[in-house]
Amino acid sequence: MEAIYIDKHYDLVVECKKGERKAHHELYRLYSKAMYNVAMRILNHTDEAEDALQEAFMDAFTRIKDFRQETTFGLWLKQIVIHRSINILRKRKIIFEEIEEVDVESVVDYDWEVEEENNWKVEEVRKAIQLLPEGYRLVLSLYLLEGYDHEEIGQILKINEGTSRTQFLRAKKKLVEILKHKGIAR
Repeated sequence: MEAIYIDKHYDLVVECKKGERKAHHELYRLYSKAMYNVAMRILNHTDEAEDALQEAFMDAFTRIKDFRQETTFGLWLKQIVIHRSINILRKRKIIFEEIEEVDVESVVDYDWEVEEENNWKVEEVRKAIQLLPEGYRLVLSLYLLEGYDHEEIGQILKINEGTSRTQFLRAKKKLVEILKHKGIAR
């Protein structure tokens, strides 16, 4: 028998499956801010993040009867938000650099230990991440903030795993450059 994970909002999900509007509103209230932040990290545009959030909730509530509660509602919803956000990005036609086009040696040989000595404040880093090119920001966010590995990122974005790794390495390097250039680095 397969184990079913019961989260703290189990009762609300059950009520949503029954079509209870109050339960829909309560789940929205509980998760909307966190899910908006996920969409913003990926999209970096307020209007698009709001659109992704609304579309994700509509999808979730439309498909709530398919949710088997094998995980938390929040994790299930987060996956929907990420996929909705990525679909919006695809409409922008993000360009990822293929690994063959990149001098990986220069990225890999970068002295990251020196950079780790710098202590940046969270808000400074958040602002610097927003300045990254979309492809870099997306891979960095999915890897560092959302916890996907490069194989998963490759599948989600329809790029190869090596391209994901390269984008991530270049994003880290560019992030440090932005922090230094803006005078944020300490």
